[in-house]
Formats: sequence, C-alpha cells, structure tokens
Amino acid sequence: MKNILLIIALAVSLINCKAQQQIYPLNTYYKDAPNYAYMKDLDNYLPPYVGTYKATYQGDEITLFITKEDMYLTDYGPNKRKYYQDVLHVKYIVKKIATGVILQDNQIPNANDPNLNKITSMGTNDLDNNSIDLYYKGTNCAVGWGRITLKKINSTQITWSYYPNSSLFMAGDCPSGTDKKVYLPDTENLVFTKQ
Repeated sequence: MKNILLIIALAVSLINCKAQQQIYPLNTYYKDAPNYAYMKDLDNYLPPYVGTYKATYQGDEITLFITKEDMYLTDYGPNKRKYYQDVLHVKYIVKKIATGVILQDNQIPNANDPNLNKITSMGTNDLDNNSIDLYYKGTNCAVGWGRITLKKINSTQITWSYYPNSSLFMAGDCPSGTDKKVYLPDTENLVFTKQ
C-alpha cells in the first residue's frame, strides 16, 4: 500500500511540474517559445499607457480607453501555435465635434463579429523608447486593418501613428450598404492627452 501511495504522489508531482507555466519576456517571438508559453510584461512597459485619452482630428473628437489584460490567449486555430501574452486593448469613440454625433463606438463588441474594430497590442519597440505596437483588425470587411504605434511623451500624453494596409476584396465579399469607412485618425504623431 505504501508503494502505491508513493507512486501516486510521484506521478502527481511530475504532472504538476510539467504543467507549470513557462514565462518569457514580453517581446519574445511567439515561435521561439513552446505552445502555451506566457510572454509576461516583466519590465512593466504597458501600465503607463493605461487610461482614458482624448484628441481632436479634422473636426472629430477621439477618445481612447486603454486597458491592460494579463495572460491574453492568442490561438491561431487547430494544430497551430497558442500562447499567452500581457496586452493592451484599445476601445474608442469617434464623435463629430460640430454635431455631437457619435460616428463609431467599439466599446461594446459586435455580436456578429467580436473582432470588428478590435485593437490589441503586439509588443513594445525597444529601439523607439519602448513605444507600443498594436494591431487593428479593421472595420467592416477588414477595411483599414493595420498597425498603430503609441509612444509615451510624458505622464499625461501619448502620440498615435496609424499605418493602414489596403484591403482588397471581390465584389460580393462585403454586403452592399455596409459602412466601410475608417473613422480612426489616419495620421502620424497625433497627440492624445490623458483625462
């Protein structure tokens, strides 16, 4: 009986050791880490960006709501790489200043497409004073998908640079009447101030 208990205890301890999360620095390339590895923000690059920020651009007021999520799971699908990473999520409201009309608000996920207008960080850029690179999934039919870079100026201001990719789609790929306008500011170094 003692041998059986000893074997069970040994098996449980081996399983626990194997199941421990493997932690890597935030900017580790996901293909250089094992499946289900955790790219953790060990140097606290992300927290200074968290908050609510506002800017105006071409008659619109843009409000960014930046939050941090620890251990965000990225899953590329069956038989593909999966990993956890600390990330920033950006929600936003774009409002026409003259009329007060809200042009776009992505605070509530679209039930039909939860990735619509989603902005999530990919990592930091050590060569650019730890600016944050984010991926924008685009608006309807993925129009405007691309990269956004946020850079900390001081404790109350960040810059925004948006680099959209062109999105080609065949007629019929996007339902007629679908709003394909990108309301985010398509510019570089737009200053946002913390509220």
